[in-house]
Amino acid sequence: MEINFWDKEIETIDKAALKVLQLKRLKETVSCALKTQFYKPRLKKAGINSADDIKHWEDYKKIPLTTKDDLRECYPNGLLAVDMKDVVRLHTSSGTTGTPTVIYHTKNDINHWAELVARSIVATGATNEDVFQNMMSYGMFTGGLGLHYGAEKVGLTVIPMGGGNTKRQIQLMKDFGSTILHITPSYILHIHSKLGESGVELKDLRLRKAYLGAEPYSENTRKKVEQLFKIDVYNSYGLSEMNGPGVGFECAHKCGMHVWEDTYLLEVIDPKTGESLGEDKEGEIVLTNLTRRATPLLRYRTRDIAAIHKGLCGCKRTHRRISRILGRTDDMLIINGVNVYPSQIEEVIMRIPQVGTNYQIYLEKEGTLDKLVVKVEIYSKMFSGNLAEIDALKSRIVEELRASIIIHPAVELHEPGSLPVFEGKAKRVVDNRVKL
Repeated sequence: MEINFWDKEIETIDKAALKVLQLKRLKETVSCALKTQFYKPRLKKAGINSADDIKHWEDYKKIPLTTKDDLRECYPNGLLAVDMKDVVRLHTSSGTTGTPTVIYHTKNDINHWAELVARSIVATGATNEDVFQNMMSYGMFTGGLGLHYGAEKVGLTVIPMGGGNTKRQIQLMKDFGSTILHITPSYILHIHSKLGESGVELKDLRLRKAYLGAEPYSENTRKKVEQLFKIDVYNSYGLSEMNGPGVGFECAHKCGMHVWEDTYLLEVIDPKTGESLGEDKEGEIVLTNLTRRATPLLRYRTRDIAAIHKGLCGCKRTHRRISRILGRTDDMLIINGVNVYPSQIEEVIMRIPQVGTNYQIYLEKEGTLDKLVVKVEIYSKMFSGNLAEIDALKSRIVEELRASIIIHPAVELHEPGSLPVFEGKAKRVVDNRVKL
């Protein structure tokens, strides 16, 4: 397997040298944070009055954790560490659930972000001979612009289509020979279901890779996409608070996402106690951005659940790897007292060959108890009049779900195209339970 590097020196940096670099950049970030309305009193209360108070890694743990609610309280400029004239871009969250969050960027911040994305996509084997069709939304959402800038830096031909307009997406893929897609897992499955309607077959396309992100998905979904399109699929990780995509990315070995530790201090904590966890233990990811100067964020609770892998990757990169995102602390469902992540349900149904590319999870009240209903599209050939086969398939799905999540669900089988389709982030869960 050929191993490609964008910046081999930093990607294979010695662990001891990496620690020295991290500490240097942490002190610079603390200096920036002390210029903000939010961090100055918070750090002083923790006994950190200047960067010189960070002498050892033990001092790092004195820094309090930062949450999304903190970011909302800082809106619009409580976390701004530079003069506004030095800001070249800002991104805000949608604010649909309350006050939005805002992240500011200087020119250097944007350039460094593009460098991280460049090293990420080169690690997958992308070159300037690739045609990169970006199906992530642009605008305030960071997914589209983040990969766009990094791909251009590497020299890929970028098609900045954004999300939606499936028929045109397929036409562009065919006409311009797109070789790499950046897309949500739910949308790429939808595109496959629409190829026939567009008069386009797989043999008409030149696809060889896809970067999936923006929503949690299972390993079985990755395998399904790879089988359907005959391509390699890579997991990517990012969040707007840390810039966007490019925080972590799989290399060609596809055995965990490398987190670029020269830029991000990585911890995994118990989401209930805040206690730091060891490698291979699932917990909440906590990140510190070490290079962004406009909006420093220290020990930010991402709410994403994953584990840090042990050992060195076969690509020889020294930056640690995390598992795929298993879920989020805020998307965990409590059903009759049992904790369930939607990704657990997806993991089960996507490994069953007869299941199509779309599903939804419904939660309802049945008396005093919660009722879980899983609606699944199955391939049209199953609706051939053999009711015994359909009943057997439904029973299999029920039993495999029960074995995985303990709960006994109701399962509904639907024809292809009958469940709602999402061209951006999929809304997989509909919770109709009355909130008390």
